[in-house]
Amino acid sequence: MKKLALFAFTLLSAWAMTAKTITGPVDYVSPLVGTQSKHALSTGNTYPAIALPWGMNFWVPQTGKMGDGWAYTYDADKIRGFKQTHQPSPWINDYGQFAIMPVTGKAVFNQDERASWFSHKAETATPYYYKVYLADHDVVTEIAPTERAAAFRFTFPENDHSYVVVDAFDKGSFVKVIPSENKIIGYTTKNSGGVPANFKNYFVLVFDKPFTYTAAVASGVIDTNKLDSSFISPEQAELNLKELGTDNIEQIAAKGRKIWNDVLGRIEVKDDDIDHLRTFYSCLYRSVLFPRSFYEIDAKGDVMHYSPYNGEVLPGYMFTDTGFWDTFRCLFPFLNLMYPSMNTKMQEGLVNTYKESGFLPEWASPGHRGCMVGNNSASVVADAYLKGLKGYDIETLWEAVKHGANAVHPNVRSTGRLGHEYYNKLGYVPYNVGINENAARTLEYAYDDWCIYQLGKALKKPKKEIEIFAKRAMNYKNLYDPEHKLMRGKNEDGTFQSPFNPLKWGDAFTEGNSWHYTWSVFHDPQGLIDLMGGKDGFNQMMDSVFILPPIFDESYYRAVIHEIREMQIMNMGNYAHGNQPIQHMLYMYNYSGQPWKAQHWIREVMDKLYTPAPDGYCGDEDNGQTSAWYVFSAMGFYPVCPGTDEYVLGTPYFKEMKLHLENGKTVTISAPNNGDDKRYISSMTLNGKEYTKNYLTHQDLLNGASISYKMDAKPNQQRGTKESDFPYSFSNEFKKKK
Repeated sequence: MKKLALFAFTLLSAWAMTAKTITGPVDYVSPLVGTQSKHALSTGNTYPAIALPWGMNFWVPQTGKMGDGWAYTYDADKIRGFKQTHQPSPWINDYGQFAIMPVTGKAVFNQDERASWFSHKAETATPYYYKVYLADHDVVTEIAPTERAAAFRFTFPENDHSYVVVDAFDKGSFVKVIPSENKIIGYTTKNSGGVPANFKNYFVLVFDKPFTYTAAVASGVIDTNKLDSSFISPEQAELNLKELGTDNIEQIAAKGRKIWNDVLGRIEVKDDDIDHLRTFYSCLYRSVLFPRSFYEIDAKGDVMHYSPYNGEVLPGYMFTDTGFWDTFRCLFPFLNLMYPSMNTKMQEGLVNTYKESGFLPEWASPGHRGCMVGNNSASVVADAYLKGLKGYDIETLWEAVKHGANAVHPNVRSTGRLGHEYYNKLGYVPYNVGINENAARTLEYAYDDWCIYQLGKALKKPKKEIEIFAKRAMNYKNLYDPEHKLMRGKNEDGTFQSPFNPLKWGDAFTEGNSWHYTWSVFHDPQGLIDLMGGKDGFNQMMDSVFILPPIFDESYYRAVIHEIREMQIMNMGNYAHGNQPIQHMLYMYNYSGQPWKAQHWIREVMDKLYTPAPDGYCGDEDNGQTSAWYVFSAMGFYPVCPGTDEYVLGTPYFKEMKLHLENGKTVTISAPNNGDDKRYISSMTLNGKEYTKNYLTHQDLLNGASISYKMDAKPNQQRGTKESDFPYSFSNEFKKKK
């Protein structure tokens, strides 16, 4: 006979679904997709986030050692604890973390000694509930989350020695046991950076059983423990605990299940292949986890946040744990289409970030982090406003994007624009001035300048103020090497870098090579086509990406990094979908009169590189970007250039899909004869009328739309080949003026 112990506190999760019947979209989700990752090869670099959409606190069964960014890996055989995590990526690691672990026999604090064997056969993982059997302790653990709190249930065997270890990890952490209240309080200071000196994650744990034993461990010796969670104060942690109310773990899980079904149910999909549905909804689940809510609700019901930038507690929204280098591409455009009210709050959070730190974030976790390149906050801000989001201080954000284009954070070189002095003077960041990944920076800065220009036009800013950004948007041309028909680093004196190997990863580029980054002219594909001598030359270069063998030069990294290895093993030539820079490239055939090639390659990627299994990604998932690519591509279109009102066509993946928009309108996407052998668009209609363009507009969708496709096994090489059918390019604006 087993005894039950239940405790609830801000930050945990529980309840398992025993029925196998699928009654909602969340039933298709596997949080384990992408967890079969190793340092040398990524199949997602994810962990099973037991959480609510955009929740402040996630819970994860911890298989990795503390300090190892790989918190949970599918091939592991032991669980060391159940950790409250805020980790957005293994590379960034974690902050505000602590763990709890039920043990029997003797009180064991050491994470190696307390670890227990487990099996996936005795594990249930859903977004709203997690359950696992810890074999060495004969204990069943269950978790069910709210946004900032969670309930745990431990089912112990009948014995005289059952314990719950609360592990706050760091020497600077604090834990206090209050036996009279069956409560543990404290805080953790365990983090990997990005926080002010006064950072603490306060926690409260409340148990439903009295304590008969307490002990404390410091530096490996036993110490007192118990927890709940807030970044603001112990009192706020107690308030956050009220999210659980008087509900039991089943009720908490049921409420979480409903929230997930409501969020995922915005997109309704019909298909005969259940694995396709599992892949789709598992990707959709990943698309609505980040950015993380970093705000709390005070006793008066007001929104407050601890500022990870200045250490103060201030009013208003704050979000964090996302890298704009990844997510500007389609994750934020996805929010603008399907969850605009959430991104409105996120834009308010960006206003607060700028006010509190003087810069918009490029990679936040929870504050500014020195990671990746670009100034893509400009894209995130511009696309939201240009897609119609309102109700926040856009004037402050206008000042923020202008400032970020002409400055660099004094302590975090990846925030703002490193090399802006050179870029503004020469039109590029030089290769030989000690600034790494300079060509990548130049290409992204040029696109970001276009975003600022478009935002300025929409805000009716003076022509004199915004024309400089229009001019700089063409700076991508300064790196085009006509000899190789590729982008190439350029020295300060105007000569190209030499020697030049287009297959060399890193160096002038970021986690890719020239073949990957040459296409990073999101705002002006026609300009790139013109540089390459016209559509034929452009298409030949695009084709070459897949014709080239997966050869590479890894000398810059002095090792084969996992992004390289993933490209090598996927049998798609030099196409590297496992990393973000090239993910939009497939859609660019729509600009050059061969849209059927986009249809071919998009279906290849979706069929071969995404599955519902633990190895279901072909590389980094990265805060929802790689997942949102799949979700958009399944719809049959993709935002190649955030900041335009256009979605470039691909190929619909399902026979029927419905997008239930926040404004009450519905977009119905129908392809009744779709199938594995029919990937090409023979013809399509929009609201009953024949449609030949290679894009849809945002307004088309917002009005509610009926999109119908006739699919075929053979490409229609006449449809979408006229220049009037091509999507937006900035160069065409100048041609019209002339």
